[in-house]
Amino acid sequence: MINLQVREGEVFGLLGPNGAGKTTLIKILCTLIFPSAGMARVNGYDVLKESKKVRESIGYVTTDERSFYWRLTGRQNLEFFANLHNYYSSQARERVSELLEIVNLENRADDPFLSYSAGMKQRLAIARGLINDPRVLFMDEPTRSLDPKAAQSARDFISSYIVREQEKTIFLSTHNLNEAEQLCNRIAILDEGKIKIAGSPQELKSGLGNDSTLSDVFSSYSGRKLEEEILPKPSFMKEMRHRQRGGLGAMRRRGM
Repeated sequence: MINLQVREGEVFGLLGPNGAGKTTLIKILCTLIFPSAGMARVNGYDVLKESKKVRESIGYVTTDERSFYWRLTGRQNLEFFANLHNYYSSQARERVSELLEIVNLENRADDPFLSYSAGMKQRLAIARGLINDPRVLFMDEPTRSLDPKAAQSARDFISSYIVREQEKTIFLSTHNLNEAEQLCNRIAILDEGKIKIAGSPQELKSGLGNDSTLSDVFSSYSGRKLEEEILPKPSFMKEMRHRQRGGLGAMRRRGM
C-alpha cells in the first residue's frame, strides 16, 4: 500500500532497491500501466478516468535509450515527439531548437542519436520530457550509468534550470543517496511496495541522531543497504555496440 502526496513546486525523491516498485509507481502515475488497486491523481486528474489530461500536463524522463530512434538525428527525434504533443511545422521546429539550446546540444543536433555519448543521450531525454512544458516532470533514475562528471552536470541542470528557473514539480527516483540529498526537498523510502518513511533529508537523518546519514536511514527502515545501480555487463555493452553499427535495421532483424 502506497500513500503519499507530492507538493506543488517541490522535488520529491523516491529511494529504494531494485524491485522495490519505483519504476512501476512512476509508470502508473504517468498512465503507462494500470494500477491493480486504489486511486492516484496527478495535477488533480485521475490517472484512470482522466489519463489524457494527465499526459498533457506531465513530462517523463527515462534512461531507456530504446525509446529513441537511433538512426534519426537528435533534432529529428525531438521533432517527432513534438508532433505527438501537437506541435507541428514551424512551431515544432521552433520548440525543438529552443530545447536543444537549453540542454546545450545545438552543435550536435543534426548528428545521429547512435553517435551520442551517454551524457548527451540523457540531455536529449530531458529535452524530450520538457517538450510540452509540463507542470510535473517524472524522472526515473536520470543519472544511471553516467560517469561522475556527466551525472553532476545533469544534477546541476535539474537544480538550476528545471527547479529554480522553470519552477517545475519533480518526482525523482534514484539509487544515488548524494543525488537525493542534493536535489530533493522531501524523500520517501520505498521497499517491497510500501512507503517506510517520508520527510526532508534533515528530518530523516535527525530521527536517528546527529551524525546519521541517509544510508543509515535507509538501512534502519529497510534492513539492508542501498546499492547504486551497477553499470551494464560487458556482454550487454558488446550487444549495444553491435546494435549501434546496425541501427534500427539490426534490431528488426533480431525480431525486436
